[in-house]
Parts: sequence; structure tokens; C-alpha cells
Amino acid sequence: MANVTLFSQIISKLDRNKFSKLVEEKQTDKHQKGYNSWTHLVSMLFCQFAKSQSVRDISNGLRSATGNLNHLSIQKAPSKSSISYQNKYRNWELFKAYFYSLLGSLGQQSGFKQIKFSIKSKIFLLDATTISLCLSLFDWAKYKTSKGAVKMHTLLDYDGNLPAYINITNGKTADNKGAYDIPLLKGSVIVADRFYNDFSLLNIWVSNQVYFVIRHKENIQFTRIKENNLPENRHQHILIDEIIELKNNSSKEKYPKKLRRVAIWD
Repeated sequence: MANVTLFSQIISKLDRNKFSKLVEEKQTDKHQKGYNSWTHLVSMLFCQFAKSQSVRDISNGLRSATGNLNHLSIQKAPSKSSISYQNKYRNWELFKAYFYSLLGSLGQQSGFKQIKFSIKSKIFLLDATTISLCLSLFDWAKYKTSKGAVKMHTLLDYDGNLPAYINITNGKTADNKGAYDIPLLKGSVIVADRFYNDFSLLNIWVSNQVYFVIRHKENIQFTRIKENNLPENRHQHILIDEIIELKNNSSKEKYPKKLRRVAIWD
């Protein structure tokens, strides 16, 4: 077992019995010749983890790991033609059904050590990531002159460390613009970076009784309304806790309400 790769350890977490039942239900291995549904799943997961750019990369990459294929429950590395063919013809609903099956089981076993906050509100983490695509295959996903991409705006449930909602846009969409279409839970707290410091967006959130913790930009202009007293048992890195309102007219028009500003030393 000393030669088991990190990838094979990840694959070992997948419930093979659930997958086999879905394969039987969807009949996705009917008439298959060697390249079964499980091998297809492992191949496409390898594609994601290895950031493969082509089916040749998948085939060659798995072939180079011949010694570890038995730990992946694969007899041999698939050829690039087999991968291409099955990508085109195998029923994709198998993998969708398996995703939701795993979501229900693995979501209860995340095992991440988290800070437990005293607030009772539901906490969500919001961020976006860009996924590169081949422009010749996805001509609609225009990003740069010779590159294609989509942007995945993800709302992560802090308790389960799993996505609560994903909004996929074209690669040029700004992080804050993609957040407008994400439904939020009333009374929840959204934690995000300064790319979401969009006062129009924040005003919509507050109007829907959604709270937020976001880093403000360095050039923010504000007027201090009140300085809150810091408790004796506070974390010593907390420098100031104050109530402010925006000074810039255009910003104040977008967000006329007061804000709570907390400054810390990092």
C-alpha cells in the first residue's frame, strides 16, 4: 500500500455499491466493451485533478500510473478514442445521480475542524473561480482572444463545507455581478472578500434581511457616527469597532444605511 497515490485515496472514498446500483438502473454498461462506467468516472475525475487538457492527457496519464490502477479498480488505462466515444454516447444522468447520492452521504462526514461561533445565524462563504475551456469546442465561452472560460460563483455552506448554490456565468463576469443571481437565506450571514464590496449588491442583501462580513476597499470614504466600547475579554488583535456611514455621494446613494466597521491588526 506504500505506492498508493493521493488520487487513489480520494477514489477509495467513493461508494462503489451505490454507483453499481445506479449503473444497473441506468443500464449504462449495456453493450460496453471494456470501458465500463466506473472506468469512465475515474478517467474524468483524473482529468479534473490532473488538469488534463485533452483526452490524450487522460489516457497517457492513467497509463503512466499502471502500477496503481488496481487500487482504482481499473483493469487498464482507456485509449483516447474510447474516452471520446463514451463522453459522447454514455448517459450523463448516471453521473448526475451519483453526485447527489454522494452529496447526501459525504456531506455528513466532512470532518473539517471549524471554529464554532456563538451566533445562531446560518453562515455561508461566497467566492468565484475561473474554469478554463477549449475555445474551439465551446465558442460561446469567450474569455480572452485565444482562450475560453466560465466562472463558477459558489455559495459554500460553512457547516457542511459543501456548495449550497452555484451560479455559472461566462468567464468575463465580475465576481460581484455573478452574485446578484444567487438566492440567499433570510437571516443568514455571508462572508466574502473585497471583490463583493458592491454597495448596490449589499443594499439588496440588507433589504432582504441578509447580513454580511466583507473586507472594504482601501479607498473607502466614510464618516464615523459612533465608536463602540471594546470588551475586556476581546481578541487583542481587534483595534476598533465603530458605526460609520458612507461619505461619497454616489456610494451613499447606493447604500444609504449605516455600516459597522471593525479594524484588526494582522
